[in-house]
Amino acid sequence: MLCSVSTSHDLDERFRSALAAWPASTPPNGDPHATVRPDSGLTGVLARDLFDAQITSRHLDLAARRLRADGAGYYTIGSAGHEGNAGVAAALRPTDPALLHYRSGAFYAARAAQLAEGKVDAIRDVLRGVVASAAEPIAGGRHKVFGSTDLNVIPTTSTIASHLPRAVGLAFAVERSRQGLDARQGRHAADSGQPALVPPAWPRDAVVLCSFGDASVNHASAVAAFNTAGWSDFTGLRLPLLFVCEDNGLGISVRSPAGWVGETLRSRPGVRYFHADGCDLADTYAVARSAVSWVRRHRRPAVLHLRTVRLMGHAGADAELAYRTPAEIEHDLTLDPLLRTARLLVDAGQASPMELLSRYDEIGWRVQQTAAAVRDEPKLASAAEVVAPLAPRRPLRVARTIARAGERAAGAALAERHRIFGGKLPETTGPQTLAQAVNATLSDLMISHPQALVFGEDVARKGGVYGVTKGLRDRFGPARVFDTLLDETSILGLGLGAGLGGLLPIPEIQYLAYLHNAEDQLRGEAASMRFFSQGAYRNPMVVRIAGLAYQKGFGGHFHNDHSVAVLRDIPGLVVAVPSRADDAAAMLRTCVAAAEVDGTVSVFLEPIALYHTRDLHTDGDGGWLSPYTPPDRWADTHVPVGRARSHAYGAGDRLTVLTFGNGVRMSLRVAARLAEEGHGCRVVDLRWLAPLPLADIVREAGATGRVLVVDETRRSGGVGEGVLAALVDAGYVGLARRVAAVDTFLPLGPAADHVLVGEDAIERAARALLAA
Repeated sequence: MLCSVSTSHDLDERFRSALAAWPASTPPNGDPHATVRPDSGLTGVLARDLFDAQITSRHLDLAARRLRADGAGYYTIGSAGHEGNAGVAAALRPTDPALLHYRSGAFYAARAAQLAEGKVDAIRDVLRGVVASAAEPIAGGRHKVFGSTDLNVIPTTSTIASHLPRAVGLAFAVERSRQGLDARQGRHAADSGQPALVPPAWPRDAVVLCSFGDASVNHASAVAAFNTAGWSDFTGLRLPLLFVCEDNGLGISVRSPAGWVGETLRSRPGVRYFHADGCDLADTYAVARSAVSWVRRHRRPAVLHLRTVRLMGHAGADAELAYRTPAEIEHDLTLDPLLRTARLLVDAGQASPMELLSRYDEIGWRVQQTAAAVRDEPKLASAAEVVAPLAPRRPLRVARTIARAGERAAGAALAERHRIFGGKLPETTGPQTLAQAVNATLSDLMISHPQALVFGEDVARKGGVYGVTKGLRDRFGPARVFDTLLDETSILGLGLGAGLGGLLPIPEIQYLAYLHNAEDQLRGEAASMRFFSQGAYRNPMVVRIAGLAYQKGFGGHFHNDHSVAVLRDIPGLVVAVPSRADDAAAMLRTCVAAAEVDGTVSVFLEPIALYHTRDLHTDGDGGWLSPYTPPDRWADTHVPVGRARSHAYGAGDRLTVLTFGNGVRMSLRVAARLAEEGHGCRVVDLRWLAPLPLADIVREAGATGRVLVVDETRRSGGVGEGVLAALVDAGYVGLARRVAAVDTFLPLGPAADHVLVGEDAIERAARALLAA
């Protein structure tokens, strides 16, 4: 008698014993082209192919457990019990992009089989991921993921539900491509001579597939995705998106309440609900075909709820008996999808039990042989190899891209610029504020990049809370400049999917404090895409965020947030903080060019308090205004990622002030006063907080031997810590001091002055250094 604990050995033996116990039947006599069950649409030929995919997935799970037991494998979260999802793959086309749950192994195997034989070896690919082989074709040993450019399977992280908002954005991009519109002119792209917005691998009628587990329905990211999909449908925006919930009733050890998942999914407005028995291949295939057909025809979102079971526990180290009874485990074992598909084939006269067992062993032998072949393949051998695909930087190409954009704007696109700006080109209208410079630059970028979109809360009709996007909707239309629902996770997810789909998203997060509830969309999804796909997939994006402190007459923590630590430690993310109008224009062009060239994800953090600042030293001096750079000088004024800007007062030989954002203006005012007393200072605007301008920091510090770091963020976890650490790492031996904000949330009104860095504190610290 086999035990009730579904170990890998037990599961294998149960399958063998069950088939061996079935009575011998007459030789199979079913028509292979007939359906195995009335009205299922599943023919005998297709059922056998999908059974192969299910077997493949099962043996991959068994092999992963064996490799882990031998110390050669590093991943054991398997798909056993979920193999019915092979029927979902069969209902789709291999050109339909798919973002897969980590238990969608049979889907992956079934899709690989849809391609020409040998083009994608699902067995080898998956096992290479299990053993962290550097030869694994999608992540290169960085993680075990389901992903393949040939299969249009986009790798996702193990963070539950975080890929769902991206799927919504990708469906948006696919539908935008299907419409084939040049959004600037309302013409078909083919007529306008503009490039297609989405890669041609995804056809006009493609459907986006996104699978996930039942526990994920409770996650904020999933709720955001369902809500955005339904909200979009309610507003008439078409999203060809099929969610697939693989519901085994468990989130590791936590049970989903009976009926909760179905009720949750069924009640989502604007998302059509389908349900199937995920352990029954014929039922899964029939319902999946209906769901896919409905989405493909109507271009509207739907969810397919598959009831599955989980066999062998959550992962290799999971002790199921700690939270499940033997009877519960035994019950799920009777629903094993492999056994049920085998019975389906036998009852339909498509195969005998021994034929199926022979096929099971044949595939199992191949999996074992492949596992033996890949287990000792080379692993990533250095830090350089690990980070190679993370965030490529090709500054010369970025510079050339900006130069070419300037040439077009001054030449072929000049008439278009006159039309867009109403005959008043920004370079002819006099000095601008930072907000005006961002507005003009966004317009120029929208002209030069027909695939660019600007969206977020209040950015369209209102033109932004601070007027930064004013007029963009009138200039470029609601297809390219539009308001979103008020949910930052959905805004970033839309950007992620749109970038993945070939668009160039420039979303706005209205305030920095609003980012934090959606930060994982940057950390776990945006920044990791190239890392987990070796650059095969990318999601270029420039996220504009209004932030930092010092607003007068308005604010408090939620509108004056100055915490950027959460951004600075995201690998590969570029964080830009312009302080002046001319830098804002140049740096925004750089971020967009880097997105275009390298797929870079940037955060463009705009200091709210400096948006409309005009003066520097005295009222009316206009010292904080800058003329808009004409296109023929964009190349000359280009600001590369990671380069600072130095302002000298006097000889600039006594003190170096390293700062950014609001600290630049305050420090320049202090430096002017000190220079009048003969103390030459240089104020260095870092401009880029990630990556920091390390070479400039070290050079400018060494020029005076006295360094004052003016950091408007908090003392703990602030930017200043990184600057000082960079100096120490570089061997700087001069004097150094720091002024930073108090470790607190910001209060409302004048009380903020007690905890923020002010000019008095900067001047005191500077004088102390000069006196040392």
